[in-house]
Amino acid sequence: MMMLSLGIGTVVAVALIAVVSVLTGGRVTNGSTEPTNQLVGKHVASFSLSGLNGGTIVAPWKSGHAAVLIFFASWCGPCKAEMPKVASYLRHHNEGSIDVVGMDSRDSRGPALAFVKSSGVSFPVAFDPNLTVATIFNLAAIPDTAFVNADGVVTQIYSGAIPASQLAKGIAALRAS
Repeated sequence: MMMLSLGIGTVVAVALIAVVSVLTGGRVTNGSTEPTNQLVGKHVASFSLSGLNGGTIVAPWKSGHAAVLIFFASWCGPCKAEMPKVASYLRHHNEGSIDVVGMDSRDSRGPALAFVKSSGVSFPVAFDPNLTVATIFNLAAIPDTAFVNADGVVTQIYSGAIPASQLAKGIAALRAS
């Protein structure tokens, strides 16, 4: 009898989540390339932040470059698994004119620097402790990856830790646009 009650409770909980999602216009996704917010297909504002290693990082589309923005933090469990794989993939593949920028979000500089170094990140990383850019992209959680074309239009947002195969597909789509 207890197992039947647990089973019914689980089904009811899942149904309620789906109904609320539909009623609020949201989508339930798990590592999907489906649009996760209203920005997909729309122009996004540019930004200028300090770089984790110094200097200034400006939105690549401001100078006519397509970009992949990888949102992460040193304290994020899925990011710890994702970032070394992403960094390795990017070290071994030439992305041409597409800029890849890490977006260290809601973090402290010391742990962020240590995380980037231990993960083997070689691409520039912006330091965004106040979620300035994550807010522009309407992101609720990390890790997330945003693909933006050279005109500043969001072409895709991948929620969750991005596998190398999805990163490659997103970059290929940017090249084709």
